[in-house]
Amino acid sequence: MNKAELINSISEKTGHTQLDTLKTLDALLETIEATVAGGDKVQLVGFGIFEPQHRAARAGRNPQTGEPIEIAEATLPKFTPGKLFKDKVVEAHKPKPKPASTGKAKAKTKTEATTTDKAKAKPKKV
Repeated sequence: MNKAELINSISEKTGHTQLDTLKTLDALLETIEATVAGGDKVQLVGFGIFEPQHRAARAGRNPQTGEPIEIAEATLPKFTPGKLFKDKVVEAHKPKPKPASTGKAKAKTKTEATTTDKAKAKPKKV
């Protein structure tokens, strides 16, 4: 889903115009970005936490040459999903149980029947 599809979905669910929904979504994202960039976290209970994460400088290696390099320290945004959000995703991707068998034998398709019958047939002697 891209931003336009998200705006369309939200506006249909809320009854607001797409323009009002766009303004609201932009304000939400700008607020989250500004807060995290300022060093604070944004916690939406049940959904997740947006927060800055500091990474210290460390030694690395150039994969092409094998030469050691220094990777500079950085502060990057991090998102940690909340329990309700994780549970919904897990539930949506659980394998569906197979329907119980009725006890009847499954009829072979024409391809299955000829392939199986040929495999069972005795080879001809020459």
